[in-house]
Amino acid sequence: MRWSFRMHVRYGHPFIAPHASADSDCRDILIRSSIEYPHTTFPSYVAMRTFTRRLPGALPLPRASIAPCVKTLSRPLAASRPRTTTMAMRCQQQLLAARSLHTTSFLSKQKKAQEHTPTNFQDLDVLGNTPVPSTSVDVCMYDGFGLNSGITITDGDGALLVDGEAFTWRPWEISGEMRLLNDKGQFDVPAETLGVFDMLWPRPDLLIVGTGKSIAPLSPELRKHISSLGMRLEVLDTRNAASQFNLLATERGVADVAAALIPIGWQEGIGAAE
Repeated sequence: MRWSFRMHVRYGHPFIAPHASADSDCRDILIRSSIEYPHTTFPSYVAMRTFTRRLPGALPLPRASIAPCVKTLSRPLAASRPRTTTMAMRCQQQLLAARSLHTTSFLSKQKKAQEHTPTNFQDLDVLGNTPVPSTSVDVCMYDGFGLNSGITITDGDGALLVDGEAFTWRPWEISGEMRLLNDKGQFDVPAETLGVFDMLWPRPDLLIVGTGKSIAPLSPELRKHISSLGMRLEVLDTRNAASQFNLLATERGVADVAAALIPIGWQEGIGAAE
């Protein structure tokens, strides 16, 4: 009995069927090919069971003809390769599409970042919309000060800025001589010159002292007296003391910051009057 193999398409799927010659009445045995599952091979024992079972009305199949059939069926068919190649090409196209989409998005973000307008530093001023206190110092003159409220302190007088109020300050009049420094070069004025803080409550948290054109250290006695009033102390030259007062008074309020300023034209033994 002769056996051959032919391809059948049944229910939309290709099949391989061993068939007998025309004079035999044995039925076709259909075995699904490996086209749908390219990595699946036919187990040899399945093929052995299929071809060793005797069919009704058929002659016995010699065992010598089983080995070529098993060898053929256990090897994946060459027809499965085009499907595998098509799937690989489709996956590659999807990956390329995803990469190009990501690259386009990244480039668009980079382009938008380059189109930003220059930074406006006025927008970074957090105190830009805060009203300036009326006692802030606009001008430090040779013999006085010009305040934001329009008040001008002249004639060589100092300025005492406390709780939103401005006072002329003449600490040298108590000693009777035009001197503000002691023999050690320290800024030393009598405690009575700061008597306004004895009557003020609540007192400011910080007192800024401007010692004139150049900075001078405070004497230990004066520093101790200011500390006894519960105020912190900051000593600067008059220009920087005025700038510091303007900033802190705007930020924290005039009730927390006070200033005692000497004119920048002050000279020991002469004063600051022109």
